[in-house]
Amino acid sequence: MYIAIEGNIGAGKSSLATRLARHYDARLVLEQFADNDFLAKFYQDAERYAFPLELSFLADRYMQLKELLLNPDLFQQKIVSDYLFTKSKLFAKVNLKEHEYDLFQKLFEIIDPKLRPPDLLIYLHAPIRQLQQNIQKRGRIYEQNIGGEYLEKIQDVYRQFLKQEMYKTLVIDTSVVDFRSNPAHFNAIIDFLEKDYDYKTHYLSVD
Repeated sequence: MYIAIEGNIGAGKSSLATRLARHYDARLVLEQFADNDFLAKFYQDAERYAFPLELSFLADRYMQLKELLLNPDLFQQKIVSDYLFTKSKLFAKVNLKEHEYDLFQKLFEIIDPKLRPPDLLIYLHAPIRQLQQNIQKRGRIYEQNIGGEYLEKIQDVYRQFLKQEMYKTLVIDTSVVDFRSNPAHFNAIIDFLEKDYDYKTHYLSVD
């Protein structure tokens, strides 16, 4: 009923969310990053703008998810989101200084229990080089100088998070599963989801 998609910057979260929502006639939740005034400034001066950026994302994500999850649509009961609320804490762990993160985490723990967890988390893994190529292709000017070292830090914090197995999780390696260009690979994802296997973490494979 409620699928959240996660992964590093440029992993293809919005692309997969859009395709799944279209297939299931589900409510599509896309992160509203374009409305964040601090994002471009952060990439220019991370030390100065990291804390206001993470606080603004925390508030924006909470308000967006709260509105959608607490006000269900009778005609579109399924929800597909291109982010998990926990993303706020993961990025904050990378971007903030220790004392800033301690305060951020306290705020996160206050509001996180108020949101419904997803029934399924889909995590998209991609090698760093592929992430950089995807970032270049989509052409957001403020993202073009994102370095491989920063992407690796994000990748690592997701690895640590996935080890906790907090949610039923389907892991998709996008260097193998090309759901954007190969219809058979997208159909393999759908086939797996509709069989509704009992698992905690599963790594999808395709023939």
